[in-house]
Amino acid sequence: MSLEYEADVPGDVLPGVLSESLHAELVAFRRDLHMHPELGNQEFRTTAAIKERLEQAGLHPRVLATGTGLICDIGLPEGHQLAEGERPAIPLIALRADIDALPIPDTKTDCPYRSTVPDRAHACGHDVHTSVVLGAGLVLADLHAKGLLSRPVRLLFQPAEEVMPGGALGAIEDRVLDGVGRILAVHCDPKVDVGRIGLRHGPITSACDRLEIALDGPGGHTARPHLTTDLVTAAARVAVDVPALIARRVDTRSGLALTWGRIESGHAPNVIPQHAELSGTVRCLDLDAWREAPDIVHAAIDEIATLHRAKSEITYVRGVPPVVNDRESTELLRKSMVARRGMRSVESTQQSLGGEDFSWYLEQVPGALARLGVRTPGDRTSRDLHQGDFDADERAITVGVEMFTAAVLLDEL
Repeated sequence: MSLEYEADVPGDVLPGVLSESLHAELVAFRRDLHMHPELGNQEFRTTAAIKERLEQAGLHPRVLATGTGLICDIGLPEGHQLAEGERPAIPLIALRADIDALPIPDTKTDCPYRSTVPDRAHACGHDVHTSVVLGAGLVLADLHAKGLLSRPVRLLFQPAEEVMPGGALGAIEDRVLDGVGRILAVHCDPKVDVGRIGLRHGPITSACDRLEIALDGPGGHTARPHLTTDLVTAAARVAVDVPALIARRVDTRSGLALTWGRIESGHAPNVIPQHAELSGTVRCLDLDAWREAPDIVHAAIDEIATLHRAKSEITYVRGVPPVVNDRESTELLRKSMVARRGMRSVESTQQSLGGEDFSWYLEQVPGALARLGVRTPGDRTSRDLHQGDFDADERAITVGVEMFTAAVLLDEL
Protein backbone atom coordinates (compact mmCIF):
# COMPACT_ATOMS: atom_id res chain seq x y z
CA MET A 1 0.00 0.00 0.00
CA SER A 2 1.48 3.33 -1.03
CA LEU A 3 1.02 6.59 0.82
CA GLU A 4 -1.44 9.03 -0.67
CA TYR A 5 -0.08 12.44 -1.64
CA GLU A 6 -2.10 15.63 -1.78
CA ALA A 7 -2.88 16.68 -5.33
CA ASP A 8 -0.98 19.95 -5.10
CA VAL A 9 2.26 18.57 -3.69
CA PRO A 10 5.13 19.82 -5.87
CA GLY A 11 7.08 16.61 -5.33
CA ASP A 12 8.57 16.71 -8.83
CA VAL A 13 10.02 20.20 -8.30
CA LEU A 14 12.66 19.08 -5.82
CA PRO A 15 15.04 16.25 -6.64
CA GLY A 16 15.87 13.69 -4.00
CA VAL A 17 12.79 11.45 -4.18
CA LEU A 18 13.51 7.89 -3.09
CA SER A 19 13.38 5.15 -5.71
CA GLU A 20 11.44 1.96 -5.02
CA SER A 21 14.62 -0.08 -5.23
CA LEU A 22 16.44 2.06 -2.67
CA HIS A 23 13.41 1.98 -0.38
CA ALA A 24 13.45 -1.82 -0.56
CA GLU A 25 17.17 -1.85 0.21
CA LEU A 26 16.70 0.44 3.22
CA VAL A 27 13.87 -1.71 4.54
CA ALA A 28 16.15 -4.75 4.31
CA PHE A 29 18.92 -2.79 6.01
CA ARG A 30 16.60 -1.76 8.82
CA ARG A 31 15.38 -5.32 9.32
CA ASP A 32 18.95 -6.58 9.52
CA LEU A 33 19.69 -4.03 12.27
CA HIS A 34 16.44 -4.97 13.99
CA MET A 35 17.51 -8.62 14.08
CA HIS A 36 20.95 -7.76 15.45
CA PRO A 37 20.49 -5.03 18.09
CA GLU A 38 23.54 -3.76 19.96
CA LEU A 39 23.67 -1.76 23.17
CA GLY A 40 25.34 1.61 23.59
CA ASN A 41 29.09 1.69 22.89
CA GLN A 42 28.87 -1.91 21.64
CA GLU A 43 27.51 -1.11 18.15
CA PHE A 44 30.44 -2.61 16.24
CA ARG A 45 28.41 -4.67 13.77
CA THR A 46 26.02 -1.78 13.17
CA THR A 47 28.89 0.64 12.60
CA ALA A 48 30.57 -1.75 10.18
CA ALA A 49 27.37 -2.22 8.18
CA ILE A 50 26.81 1.54 7.82
CA LYS A 51 30.45 2.14 6.91
CA GLU A 52 30.45 -0.59 4.26
CA ARG A 53 27.35 0.79 2.54
CA LEU A 54 28.66 4.35 2.51
CA GLU A 55 31.97 3.20 1.06
CA GLN A 56 30.11 1.29 -1.65
CA ALA A 57 28.63 4.66 -2.62
CA GLY A 58 32.12 6.14 -2.98
CA LEU A 59 32.00 8.07 0.30
CA HIS A 60 34.66 8.35 3.02
CA PRO A 61 33.18 7.73 6.46
CA ARG A 62 35.24 8.19 9.64
CA VAL A 63 34.58 5.93 12.63
CA LEU A 64 34.48 7.83 15.90
CA ALA A 65 37.30 7.54 18.40
CA THR A 66 35.22 5.29 20.67
CA GLY A 67 35.20 2.62 17.94
CA THR A 68 31.47 2.81 17.31
CA GLY A 69 29.47 5.41 15.43
CA LEU A 70 30.77 7.41 12.48
CA ILE A 71 30.48 10.58 10.47
CA CYS A 72 30.54 11.02 6.72
CA ASP A 73 30.74 14.27 4.77
CA ILE A 74 29.16 14.82 1.36
CA GLY A 75 29.98 17.79 -0.84
CA LEU A 76 33.45 18.58 0.49
CA PRO A 77 36.49 17.96 -1.72
CA GLU A 78 36.98 14.22 -2.06
CA GLY A 79 38.55 12.71 1.04
CA HIS A 80 38.91 16.10 2.71
CA GLN A 81 38.67 16.14 6.51
CA LEU A 82 38.17 19.50 8.18
CA ALA A 83 41.08 20.52 10.37
CA GLU A 84 40.33 21.51 13.96
CA GLY A 85 38.73 24.95 13.90
CA GLU A 86 38.44 24.99 10.11
CA ARG A 87 35.24 26.55 8.78
CA PRO A 88 34.01 25.62 5.31
CA ALA A 89 32.86 28.42 3.00
CA ILE A 90 29.31 27.11 3.41
CA PRO A 91 28.51 25.56 6.82
CA LEU A 92 27.58 21.90 6.79
CA ILE A 93 24.07 20.79 7.61
CA ALA A 94 24.23 17.67 9.77
CA LEU A 95 21.73 14.81 9.78
CA ARG A 96 21.94 12.77 12.96
CA ALA A 97 20.82 9.22 13.73
CA ASP A 98 21.28 7.22 16.94
CA ILE A 99 22.27 3.60 16.42
CA ASP A 100 22.00 1.76 19.75
CA ALA A 101 19.30 -0.60 21.02
CA LEU A 102 17.69 -1.27 24.41
CA PRO A 103 18.33 -3.99 27.01
CA ILE A 104 14.81 -5.44 26.82
CA PRO A 105 13.42 -8.59 25.13
CA ASP A 106 11.70 -8.44 21.76
CA THR A 107 8.18 -9.71 22.46
CA LYS A 108 6.77 -9.47 18.92
CA THR A 109 5.22 -12.68 17.61
CA ASP A 110 5.04 -13.85 14.01
CA CYS A 111 7.63 -11.26 13.00
CA PRO A 112 10.28 -12.58 10.60
CA TYR A 113 12.78 -9.91 11.59
CA ARG A 114 12.39 -9.95 15.37
CA SER A 115 15.55 -9.68 17.44
CA THR A 116 17.85 -12.71 17.43
CA VAL A 117 19.72 -11.45 20.52
CA PRO A 118 18.21 -12.38 23.90
CA ASP A 119 17.08 -9.39 25.99
CA ARG A 120 18.05 -6.89 23.30
CA ALA A 121 15.66 -5.01 21.02
CA HIS A 122 15.39 -1.96 18.80
CA ALA A 123 12.33 -0.88 20.76
CA CYS A 124 12.87 2.85 20.29
CA GLY A 125 13.17 3.00 16.51
CA HIS A 126 16.87 3.74 16.27
CA ASP A 127 17.11 1.23 13.43
CA VAL A 128 14.59 3.38 11.54
CA HIS A 129 16.50 6.59 12.34
CA THR A 130 19.70 4.97 11.07
CA SER A 131 18.08 3.79 7.84
CA VAL A 132 16.62 7.26 7.24
CA VAL A 133 19.95 9.04 7.56
CA LEU A 134 21.74 6.35 5.54
CA GLY A 135 19.14 6.67 2.79
CA ALA A 136 19.35 10.46 2.81
CA GLY A 137 23.11 10.20 2.51
CA LEU A 138 22.92 7.86 -0.47
CA VAL A 139 20.40 10.10 -2.25
CA LEU A 140 22.42 13.26 -1.50
CA ALA A 141 25.63 11.62 -2.69
CA ASP A 142 23.91 10.86 -5.99
CA LEU A 143 22.70 14.48 -6.24
CA HIS A 144 26.23 15.70 -5.53
CA ALA A 145 27.62 13.48 -8.29
CA LYS A 146 25.10 15.09 -10.67
CA GLY A 147 26.05 18.60 -9.59
CA LEU A 148 22.68 19.18 -7.90
CA LEU A 149 23.92 19.64 -4.32
CA SER A 150 24.77 23.24 -3.46
CA ARG A 151 25.92 22.77 0.12
CA PRO A 152 27.95 20.23 2.12
CA VAL A 153 26.23 17.70 4.37
CA ARG A 154 27.44 15.65 7.32
CA LEU A 155 25.89 12.33 8.21
CA LEU A 156 26.26 11.58 11.92
CA PHE A 157 25.58 8.07 13.20
CA GLN A 158 25.85 8.42 16.96
CA PRO A 159 26.34 5.61 19.49
CA ALA A 160 25.00 5.27 23.02
CA GLU A 161 21.98 7.57 23.01
CA GLU A 162 20.40 5.34 25.65
CA VAL A 163 23.45 5.51 27.95
CA MET A 164 23.10 8.47 30.30
CA PRO A 165 24.26 11.22 29.82
CA GLY A 166 24.28 10.16 26.17
CA GLY A 167 26.81 9.39 23.47
CA ALA A 168 26.31 12.85 21.99
CA LEU A 169 28.79 14.28 24.50
CA GLY A 170 31.56 11.95 23.34
CA ALA A 171 30.69 12.64 19.72
CA ILE A 172 30.97 16.39 20.32
CA GLU A 173 34.38 15.85 21.94
CA ASP A 174 35.30 14.00 18.75
CA ARG A 175 34.62 17.21 16.79
CA VAL A 176 31.52 16.00 14.94
CA LEU A 177 30.14 19.56 15.01
CA ASP A 178 33.21 21.19 13.48
CA GLY A 179 32.02 23.25 10.51
CA VAL A 180 28.34 22.45 11.19
CA GLY A 181 25.87 25.32 10.99
CA ARG A 182 22.65 23.34 11.60
CA ILE A 183 21.73 19.86 12.77
CA LEU A 184 18.50 17.93 12.18
CA ALA A 185 17.10 14.65 13.52
CA VAL A 186 13.97 12.55 13.68
CA HIS A 187 12.51 10.33 16.38
CA CYS A 188 9.91 7.66 15.75
CA ASP A 189 6.45 8.41 17.14
CA PRO A 190 4.01 5.46 17.27
CA LYS A 191 1.14 7.87 17.95
CA VAL A 192 1.56 9.71 14.62
CA ASP A 193 0.47 8.15 11.32
CA VAL A 194 3.10 7.30 8.76
CA GLY A 195 3.29 10.03 6.13
CA ARG A 196 3.11 12.73 8.79
CA ILE A 197 5.49 14.40 11.23
CA GLY A 198 4.97 16.17 14.52
CA LEU A 199 6.73 19.50 15.02
CA ARG A 200 7.11 21.98 17.84
CA HIS A 201 9.18 25.13 18.17
CA GLY A 202 10.97 25.35 21.52
CA PRO A 203 11.22 22.45 23.99
CA ILE A 204 10.01 19.18 22.47
CA THR A 205 11.46 16.74 25.03
CA SER A 206 12.32 17.05 28.70
CA ALA A 207 15.42 16.93 30.82
CA CYS A 208 16.03 13.57 32.44
CA ASP A 209 18.40 12.78 35.32
CA ARG A 210 18.90 9.67 37.46
CA LEU A 211 18.72 9.65 41.26
CA GLU A 212 20.04 7.04 43.70
CA ILE A 213 19.56 7.36 47.47
CA ALA A 214 21.00 5.23 50.27
CA LEU A 215 19.54 5.63 53.77
CA ASP A 216 21.34 4.25 56.82
CA GLY A 217 20.78 4.10 60.57
CA PRO A 218 20.78 1.72 63.54
CA GLY A 219 18.23 -1.02 63.14
CA GLY A 220 16.65 -3.29 65.70
CA HIS A 221 13.56 -5.19 66.75
CA THR A 222 10.15 -4.01 65.52
CA ALA A 223 9.00 -4.21 69.15
CA ARG A 224 11.28 -1.28 70.00
CA PRO A 225 11.23 1.17 67.03
CA HIS A 226 11.95 4.09 69.37
CA LEU A 227 15.47 2.71 69.88
CA THR A 228 16.18 2.60 66.14
CA THR A 229 16.15 4.68 63.02
CA ASP A 230 12.99 3.26 61.47
CA LEU A 231 14.40 3.05 57.96
CA VAL A 232 11.33 1.50 56.35
CA THR A 233 9.25 4.45 57.50
CA ALA A 234 12.04 6.87 56.59
CA ALA A 235 12.27 5.42 53.08
CA ALA A 236 8.49 5.56 52.72
CA ARG A 237 8.40 9.22 53.77
CA VAL A 238 11.23 10.07 51.37
CA ALA A 239 9.33 8.32 48.58
CA VAL A 240 6.11 10.24 49.31
CA ASP A 241 7.25 13.60 50.70
CA VAL A 242 10.26 14.48 48.55
CA PRO A 243 8.32 14.66 45.25
CA ALA A 244 5.68 16.78 47.01
CA LEU A 245 8.31 19.17 48.41
CA ILE A 246 9.99 19.54 45.03
CA ALA A 247 6.69 20.40 43.37
CA ARG A 248 6.29 23.33 45.79
CA ARG A 249 9.79 24.76 45.34
CA VAL A 250 9.76 25.52 41.62
CA ASP A 251 7.31 27.14 39.26
CA THR A 252 4.75 24.43 38.50
CA ARG A 253 5.02 25.29 34.81
CA SER A 254 8.57 23.93 34.81
CA GLY A 255 7.22 20.40 35.18
CA LEU A 256 9.96 19.31 37.58
CA ALA A 257 8.94 15.82 38.73
CA LEU A 258 10.60 13.00 40.63
CA THR A 259 9.28 9.49 39.98
CA TRP A 260 10.56 6.39 41.75
CA GLY A 261 11.34 3.14 39.98
CA ARG A 262 12.84 1.12 42.86
CA ILE A 263 12.66 0.97 46.66
CA GLU A 264 14.30 -1.77 48.73
CA SER A 265 14.71 -2.34 52.45
CA GLY A 266 14.66 -5.17 54.95
CA HIS A 267 14.53 -8.95 54.91
CA ALA A 268 12.34 -10.01 57.86
CA PRO A 269 8.94 -8.85 59.17
CA ASN A 270 10.15 -8.33 62.75
CA VAL A 271 13.52 -6.70 62.06
CA ILE A 272 14.01 -2.99 61.41
CA PRO A 273 16.78 -2.84 58.77
CA GLN A 274 19.91 -0.73 58.87
CA HIS A 275 19.87 0.14 55.15
CA ALA A 276 17.36 1.24 52.52
CA GLU A 277 17.69 2.27 48.88
CA LEU A 278 15.57 4.24 46.47
CA SER A 279 16.17 5.08 42.83
CA GLY A 280 14.23 7.02 40.25
CA THR A 281 14.32 9.71 37.61
CA VAL A 282 14.03 13.47 37.75
CA ARG A 283 12.35 14.99 34.70
CA CYS A 284 11.89 18.63 33.86
CA LEU A 285 10.26 20.59 31.05
CA ASP A 286 12.20 23.82 31.61
CA LEU A 287 15.92 24.33 30.98
CA ASP A 288 16.47 26.86 33.80
CA ALA A 289 14.65 24.73 36.36
CA TRP A 290 16.67 21.70 35.24
CA ARG A 291 19.87 23.55 36.03
CA GLU A 292 18.61 24.20 39.58
CA ALA A 293 17.16 20.71 40.07
CA PRO A 294 20.14 19.00 41.80
CA ASP A 295 20.26 21.55 44.63
CA ILE A 296 16.47 21.47 45.07
CA VAL A 297 16.35 17.67 45.16
CA HIS A 298 19.31 17.36 47.53
CA ALA A 299 17.80 19.84 49.99
CA ALA A 300 14.40 18.10 50.00
CA ILE A 301 15.94 14.65 50.60
CA ASP A 302 18.15 15.93 53.43
CA GLU A 303 15.18 17.55 55.16
CA ILE A 304 13.02 14.43 55.15
CA ALA A 305 15.88 12.06 56.02
CA THR A 306 17.00 14.25 58.92
CA LEU A 307 13.45 14.45 60.24
CA HIS A 308 13.46 10.65 60.55
CA ARG A 309 17.04 10.43 61.92
CA ALA A 310 18.35 8.70 58.82
CA LYS A 311 21.72 9.35 57.25
CA SER A 312 21.37 9.92 53.51
CA GLU A 313 23.86 9.39 50.70
CA ILE A 314 22.68 10.89 47.42
CA THR A 315 23.95 10.10 43.94
CA TYR A 316 22.53 12.53 41.42
CA VAL A 317 23.53 11.58 37.86
CA ARG A 318 23.13 14.34 35.33
CA GLY A 319 21.34 13.12 32.23
CA VAL A 320 20.27 15.33 29.35
CA PRO A 321 18.70 18.79 29.07
CA PRO A 322 15.50 19.32 27.07
CA VAL A 323 15.70 19.31 23.28
CA VAL A 324 14.90 22.93 22.39
CA ASN A 325 14.06 23.28 18.70
CA ASP A 326 15.37 26.39 16.97
CA ARG A 327 12.62 28.34 15.22
CA GLU A 328 14.34 28.54 11.81
CA SER A 329 15.28 24.86 11.83
CA THR A 330 11.75 23.86 12.82
CA GLU A 331 10.37 25.97 9.98
CA LEU A 332 12.85 24.34 7.59
CA LEU A 333 11.53 20.89 8.50
CA ARG A 334 7.95 22.10 8.08
CA LYS A 335 8.68 23.59 4.63
CA SER A 336 10.49 20.42 3.60
CA MET A 337 7.65 18.16 4.62
CA VAL A 338 5.04 20.39 2.97
CA ALA A 339 7.11 20.42 -0.23
CA ARG A 340 7.07 16.63 -0.28
CA ARG A 341 3.61 15.75 1.03
CA GLY A 342 1.47 18.83 1.47
CA MET A 343 0.16 20.96 4.32
CA ARG A 344 -1.72 18.16 6.06
CA SER A 345 1.46 16.13 6.54
CA VAL A 346 2.61 18.34 9.45
CA GLU A 347 0.91 18.40 12.83
CA SER A 348 1.67 20.16 16.09
CA THR A 349 3.07 18.00 18.86
CA GLN A 350 3.31 18.36 22.61
CA GLN A 351 6.45 18.47 24.70
CA SER A 352 7.08 14.99 26.03
CA LEU A 353 8.61 13.90 29.33
CA GLY A 354 11.06 11.64 27.51
CA GLY A 355 14.76 12.47 27.37
CA GLU A 356 16.92 12.61 24.21
CA ASP A 357 20.62 13.41 24.05
CA PHE A 358 20.17 15.28 20.76
CA SER A 359 19.77 18.19 23.19
CA TRP A 360 23.54 18.36 23.71
CA TYR A 361 24.08 19.25 20.05
CA LEU A 362 21.53 22.06 20.31
CA GLU A 363 23.59 23.57 23.13
CA GLN A 364 26.26 24.13 20.47
CA VAL A 365 24.49 24.77 17.14
CA PRO A 366 20.90 25.49 16.07
CA GLY A 367 18.76 22.60 14.96
CA ALA A 368 15.50 20.73 15.39
CA LEU A 369 14.08 17.27 15.97
CA ALA A 370 10.86 16.08 14.28
CA ARG A 371 8.60 13.30 15.43
CA LEU A 372 8.40 10.84 12.54
CA GLY A 373 5.05 9.08 12.24
CA VAL A 374 5.43 5.28 12.19
CA ARG A 375 1.83 4.19 12.89
CA THR A 376 -0.08 2.55 10.06
CA PRO A 377 -3.18 4.69 9.36
CA GLY A 378 -6.25 3.07 10.86
CA ASP A 379 -4.22 0.92 13.28
CA ARG A 380 -5.29 1.74 16.82
CA THR A 381 -3.17 -0.90 18.51
CA SER A 382 -1.65 0.65 21.60
CA ARG A 383 2.12 0.57 21.16
CA ASP A 384 4.72 2.76 22.75
CA LEU A 385 8.45 3.31 22.75
CA HIS A 386 10.66 1.19 25.01
CA GLN A 387 8.18 -1.69 24.83
CA GLY A 388 9.12 -5.12 23.54
CA ASP A 389 6.36 -5.18 20.92
CA PHE A 390 7.35 -1.86 19.31
CA ASP A 391 7.49 -1.85 15.52
CA ALA A 392 7.24 0.74 12.75
CA ASP A 393 5.46 1.08 9.44
CA GLU A 394 8.52 0.98 7.23
CA ARG A 395 7.13 3.47 4.73
CA ALA A 396 8.29 6.01 7.32
CA ILE A 397 11.83 5.45 6.05
CA THR A 398 10.95 6.99 2.68
CA VAL A 399 9.13 9.85 4.42
CA GLY A 400 12.17 10.63 6.56
CA VAL A 401 14.63 10.38 3.69
CA GLU A 402 12.64 12.68 1.44
CA MET A 403 12.09 15.23 4.21
CA PHE A 404 15.81 15.33 4.97
CA THR A 405 16.84 15.65 1.33
CA ALA A 406 14.33 18.47 0.87
CA ALA A 407 15.67 20.20 3.98
CA VAL A 408 19.21 20.12 2.60
CA LEU A 409 18.05 21.53 -0.73
CA LEU A 410 15.87 24.23 0.82
CA ASP A 411 18.21 25.34 3.60
CA GLU A 412 19.50 28.87 3.13
CA LEU A 413 21.83 28.97 6.15
